Amino acid sequence: MAGHSKWANIQHRKGRQDKARAKLFSKLSKEITIASKMGGPDPDMNPRLRLAVANAKGQSMPKDNIERAIKKGQGGDVEEYFEIRYEGFGPAGVGLIVEASTDNKNRAASDVRSAFSKNGGNMGETGSVSFMFDQVGEIRFPLSIGDEEAVLEAAIEAGAEDVTQEEGGEDEEGEHVIYCAREDLAEVSEALEGRFGEAKSANIIWRPQNLIEVDGDKAATLMKLMEALEDLDDVSNVYANFDISEDEMGKLAS
Repeated sequence: MAGHSKWANIQHRKGRQDKARAKLFSKLSKEITIASKMGGPDPDMNPRLRLAVANAKGQSMPKDNIERAIKKGQGGDVEEYFEIRYEGFGPAGVGLIVEASTDNKNRAASDVRSAFSKNGGNMGETGSVSFMFDQVGEIRFPLSIGDEEAVLEAAIEAGAEDVTQEEGGEDEEGEHVIYCAREDLAEVSEALEGRFGEAKSANIIWRPQNLIEVDGDKAATLMKLMEALEDLDDVSNVYANFDISEDEMGKLAS
């Protein structure tokens, strides 16, 4: 799940890291191909492609993979992709926003609806969940770039609105997470990369305004729902407004 370190930690402790990484590379490649098809193969002239390539590099995707994805977007046999947002609710009333890029709207809708219904959730109307979130720019750097005060100062100078730190899981480095207005993402990320080097990622995300605490059986069911949605080929990102304590996470992972 994009933007939720707790979920990433649980994935890691369950030994899902290799699978998750392969899935991540597949989704990054797909975004590069779509961006290349829609706006051309030159990142300097195509802001969406520039962002997609930067995110792929931030996740250590090999250069050959990136170039293949760009070339694929210029081929005549690339499907037409539609970008769709689904909204729904999970256990404990948790709100979820699911972003998909698909060449088959009916398949995507059916798969997302099935994932919700089989894992304690239900689909909602467009707008039924998104009002509980803010769409903002999010830039992530490894904690090793500097201490909290230095990063905060640089972020404020660059025009960011908020900075948080997220701890990593086992064998994973934590991250500085910088938030800014969505329209300022390119400018803020460029300024910060000039200071700290390449970011791990820079995206427009849905940031929850408030979090719902979830525990026990509902937490376990919610994790299954998140996993089912993340595993769908058409799904690009999943955002949710839940919070699970470290103790509860330990129980889920054991």
